[in-house]
Amino acid sequence: MGSLDSQAARLEAAVDAILALRERVEDAGPWPLAELYGTEAEASWGPPELLAHLEEMLPFWLGEVERILDGPAIGEGSPVPFGRVASDTIRIGVIGRDRTVPLRELFARVRADGARVASRMRELSDDDAGRRGLHQSRGEFTVAELFERFVTGHLEEHVVQLRAILDARGA
Repeated sequence: MGSLDSQAARLEAAVDAILALRERVEDAGPWPLAELYGTEAEASWGPPELLAHLEEMLPFWLGEVERILDGPAIGEGSPVPFGRVASDTIRIGVIGRDRTVPLRELFARVRADGARVASRMRELSDDDAGRRGLHQSRGEFTVAELFERFVTGHLEEHVVQLRAILDARGA
């Protein structure tokens, strides 16, 4: 059992929880696009923005993990720079573009990307999970901490958010 197996299982459970809400999301549609989807609070997002964010964030953070894994090992140099901030123009642009993709496709992308990230998490050794990166505003993270903060924990927060959106709509 790898050091990230339990976190991978949590990620899969969060993806399953998102996918389990698909019928409710589709039945409650059509969903208007949020006027604000940039650096404003994500609480004002609807399902199109939330799902577009999920399908862009999963491959993004996996790529950042791979960047750290390809960098120098502990003791061989400084932690590898990684990450972005919420105001990243590419992040905002992808959400703006993809929130207009049909919901069925956004759900399919979340399913595929979630499986890919969980699979990769299970492949990592303890040494890999302990590799360090340096986020420009949040400081040093191990790969395991990066997955927890920016992927698994964040996805779990979005499950709660999607349920709240549906509850507020009476769906």
